[in-house]
Amino acid sequence: MNILLKPVITEKATADSELKNRFTFLVDTNANKVQIKKAVEETYGVSVDKVRTMRYGAERKTRYTKTGIQRGKSVTTKKAVVQISEGDTIDFYNKL
Repeated sequence: MNILLKPVITEKATADSELKNRFTFLVDTNANKVQIKKAVEETYGVSVDKVRTMRYGAERKTRYTKTGIQRGKSVTTKKAVVQISEGDTIDFYNKL
């Protein structure tokens, strides 16, 4: 099971990482905080102080087409905001 799916690189997440040493990741929806902490420590070689998680439910959508009404929904996602210890850092751009 791959716990860390991808890092979130948005304006807010980048500002958080530069100012407060917090990094945001999209994670598996079944992963808990202990598993997320262990995965970040093993992958990036840093020590994690705190993990915050957020669940985003499926967004429901309706389209009106010639053939009738089509209903659908997006995928449920989970984000984790990870607080790294002072002095540690994660560089997402060194592998490009």
